[in-house]
Formats: sequence, C-alpha cells, structure tokens
Amino acid sequence: MSPAFRPEHADIASDMWSQIDEIIAANRFVKGSVISVLRQCQDVVGYLPVELMEYIAGGMNLARSDVYGVASFYALFSFEPKGRHTVKVCTGTACYVKGIKEVISRICNEYDLEEGGTSPDMRFTLEPVRCLGACGLAPVMVVNSDTHGDVTSDKVVDILHTYD
Repeated sequence: MSPAFRPEHADIASDMWSQIDEIIAANRFVKGSVISVLRQCQDVVGYLPVELMEYIAGGMNLARSDVYGVASFYALFSFEPKGRHTVKVCTGTACYVKGIKEVISRICNEYDLEEGGTSPDMRFTLEPVRCLGACGLAPVMVVNSDTHGDVTSDKVVDILHTYD
C-alpha cells in the first residue's frame, strides 16, 4: 500500500509502516496467510490496533471483519499495548496451593497493575495462565522465556528487578 493511505497512529512510526508494507506485499497473494501477517505485524508494533487491522485488510484485499475475526479468535493476538516483558504466572492447582495468589498480589501492588494488565511504565504485562506445565517448580512464573520456580511474594520483586 502507499504511504499516502497509511492511517495516523501514535504507536506506529514510519519505519514500522515500511516493515508492515513489506509483510503485506510478501503475503498479499498467499492463500490463508492472514494469521502469519497479523503475527508479524504484531511483532513490529507490539499489538494490533484497529487502524492496523484495517490497513492489513485493505492491503490483503480482505474484509475488515475477516481480519478482526481471525485476530479476536486467537489468544496470541492482543488489541492492547503490552509491556516490554510478559510475566506469565501459573494459577493451576499446585501453584495456587503453594501461594501464587500472594505472588500475583505482590506484583500488582509493586508495579501498579492488575491481572491481565500492563504497568503504567510499559515495563510488565501480567498474564495469569491455567498451567505452565512445571508443577514440580510450583509456584512458577515465566518472564519472557525465562522460567522461575519456587517463587514467593518475597522473591518476586527481586526477580523482576533484573528485567529493565
């Protein structure tokens, strides 16, 4: 698509639009590529604002409702900005019994966020998940791709301070 047709959006810089245009151009005629395009564009911007989904729909010659339908179906897509670091905390039985609620409460209080939310400084996004598959490490959390086991409300702040 032409830069003249790019919508205004505070979170999308001109170099990001160039990357988005390349992603769309590479996939425009590839059948069934909308998931891949959405994922790649989300990697560029950090989330999928409405304006971006509309731009993708236009560039891929798809209905806006089709693009939104795909994006809203899959949990990997986010319509809200996310923090630089994603903190996934396990709320499964083993972690719950061993105190993950206290850990979550400490994170929320320390970083001024809610479960499922992002800290005001955009540093952390807190995502409770049903199971991380590491019950032997309970209570467990994953920051980005780093797994931390035997997490307590006393330890969690020290762990998170290591992430800028």
